[in-house]
Amino acid sequence: MKKIIFLLSIVIVSTTFANSFSYNTTNSILVGKKKIELGASESDAEIYINGKLVGKGSTVVTVPKDDCVTVIIKKVAFLTERIEFCNKKNMTSPPKTYYVEMKRDDAYDASIQTDIANIDIELKCNTIGKDKAWKLINQIVLTYIDVIEMTDKETGYLRTAWSLKTFRQNTVRTRMIIKESSSEPLVFKVKLISESSGLPMTSVKSDELYKEWDRVLRSYSNVISEFQARVK
Repeated sequence: MKKIIFLLSIVIVSTTFANSFSYNTTNSILVGKKKIELGASESDAEIYINGKLVGKGSTVVTVPKDDCVTVIIKKVAFLTERIEFCNKKNMTSPPKTYYVEMKRDDAYDASIQTDIANIDIELKCNTIGKDKAWKLINQIVLTYIDVIEMTDKETGYLRTAWSLKTFRQNTVRTRMIIKESSSEPLVFKVKLISESSGLPMTSVKSDELYKEWDRVLRSYSNVISEFQARVK
């Protein structure tokens, strides 16, 4: 009987100790967390915490004890903001409030959205022959991009080198390709290729980092309409 009572006492003490340890550990984590009232200058800017969308314009960021969280704020036409808050020993404690003044995206402001990028546009030559058309095509191309990478009048093919423009959070490359698609009637196809990397200072040769962009730099916004007005 004494053995049974002794064993029960051990179980009760062990259970009490375990529950107490669990409570203290949980309570320590809760007490140690930090909360930050975060706000952005754009009320509809999307706020992501560790990759998860949590709100727009403002939110409360909770940083667990001995941990860090990454906050990303995005809005079209504005630069993406990335902030890391840490709640660890020997590191600056997170602020109680944090305000982000978002800045305009210089690549967005230097470009226009268009449906003429990265598609073939037909140029039907009804009033001029191939010699004059080819001369006009070269003149127009060189007005916008001064380096022709490949040209062949006989086959009616022309390709410019990439023209590169770098921005604070993006790199844009642009080129033109013209090819003769029909000799009777005489028809050329012109393509204005616009691609962006989403990163600054990207090498023009890093093809794997570039994707088609549905925008065109303003300096090329009139090239297609000029082809259509002059080569016909």
